[in-house]
Amino acid sequence: MSEAVLATRGLKRNFTQGGELIEVLRGIDLAVAPGEIVALLGPSGSGKSTLLQAVGLLEGGFEGSIAIEGIEAAGLDNEGRTLMRRERLGFVYQFHHLLPDFSARENVMMPQLIRGRTHAEASERAESLLGALGLAQRLAHRPSQLSGGEQQRVAVARALANRPALVLADEPTGNLDEHTADLVFAEFLRLVRDEGSAALIATHNERMAAKTDRMLRLHEGLLE
Repeated sequence: MSEAVLATRGLKRNFTQGGELIEVLRGIDLAVAPGEIVALLGPSGSGKSTLLQAVGLLEGGFEGSIAIEGIEAAGLDNEGRTLMRRERLGFVYQFHHLLPDFSARENVMMPQLIRGRTHAEASERAESLLGALGLAQRLAHRPSQLSGGEQQRVAVARALANRPALVLADEPTGNLDEHTADLVFAEFLRLVRDEGSAALIATHNERMAAKTDRMLRLHEGLLE
């Protein structure tokens, strides 16, 4: 059996507010297999985003183990965490966070150039991903010239640009109308599967979650 792309054990996150201890994550044991797409369900405030921030190595203050492709995050310094995010992880957020002064193609090229690919390689990869998402005619458009659904498609392409082992998505269609959200989510799942990446998707949408390989529920800081 292949080693898990993501494995956490005893993952905890606590906050102190007004002198009171708030346990957001109370000991999360989680494994995501290579190529598996997992939905993380739970209402707003259940800790879904906190869990994604932890496994995405975006924030400290956590207890427990986080291993990505067998590499324990606790043993990494800041540079090591940055390299892990750059080389093994992709991120899609509710709001696209595209660079406004760059075209769709350039937004998808940027993470590749940072990783060291040539301009030609990055451009070819960007055009391939954007074309697969139906944006072949929108390569030169800036975010302000794109619809909300198109902007989020660019964000999906950017997340997959460096062929990450794991894509982390936090309410990736939560800012779109229902019809557009359905289309973008279906394209997201198709492209992730075509690329062979695994994905952990935080959502409160049961209907969309049912389209993934497996559903987990976060309730009062624990997985059900």
